[in-house]
Amino acid sequence: MKVTIIGGGGRVGSNAAYALQCFGIVAEIQILDANPDVAEGEALDLMHGASACADQRIYAGDYARAADSDIFVITAGLRRKPDESRLDLINRNVALFDGILSSIKAAGFRKDALIFVVSNPVDILTQLAVVRLGLPWKQVLGLGTMLDTARFRSLIASSLNLAPTQVKALILGEHGDTMFPVWSSATAAGLPLDKFPGVTPTFQTQVFERTKTSGAEVIRRKGGAGWAVGMTIAETVHCIALDKKQLLPVSSLQQGKYGLRDVCISVPTIVGRGGVVEQVEIPLWPKEQQALQASARALGEIWQKVRPK
Repeated sequence: MKVTIIGGGGRVGSNAAYALQCFGIVAEIQILDANPDVAEGEALDLMHGASACADQRIYAGDYARAADSDIFVITAGLRRKPDESRLDLINRNVALFDGILSSIKAAGFRKDALIFVVSNPVDILTQLAVVRLGLPWKQVLGLGTMLDTARFRSLIASSLNLAPTQVKALILGEHGDTMFPVWSSATAAGLPLDKFPGVTPTFQTQVFERTKTSGAEVIRRKGGAGWAVGMTIAETVHCIALDKKQLLPVSSLQQGKYGLRDVCISVPTIVGRGGVVEQVEIPLWPKEQQALQASARALGEIWQKVRPK
């Protein structure tokens, strides 16, 4: 499988490439960036370690060379300027992302290619990719709340001294201010998490608030997140490459589950080689259902402001 990372010279893109290299599942990784020298440097650095890791082809390229990719992972994005509103940043990123989609279309792509959006605002840009590229909606997915979910699980495990891989809990909704935790189905080693000692309403509030602010905390301390998001990108790509059909909280265009349509948002989603296999409607607590609807409304309002006319 060939994966092209657009924005691969940046922190998120290069960390994703490293994660994909370490697991050695995909056969080919192309680094594409607006700065060709940085792309060449990242590809060269990764290639230098190939003999110690996996027999993959890793190189820098362009859109023409990306045309035969199985998956386009788009990580390119802009950061907020001082005193810039969230909507202004969204508009700038929409313009940048629109240019990337135009370049993909101009160079061509396989009819069975998948578009995997990581750039923010991920839900809005995922919907833009559906509209602009004309691919079946199942072939376009966003990272959604995968990173939020990974942080959530890891923070729960750290707080309760549990093994992180045994904690199963989801964040759903928007990757942003209106995301929400799904405590109703949270487990550890198959046991209900709310039955564990110490898991009180106060604990639940505190760990979710820490999850919501984790991105800002990492940015404040080291300038930007990279390793965790790289791992969640690799987790999703490997689910596709191996046709695992795992249930993941990725963002995709809704088709009626939970009463949602015409919005890209994270709900429980089975992911496999074709992209979105199925969106799954699992009963939620009433307050979780209300939070999902509120999150969808918030995204819908933003989409109406930035959608192509």
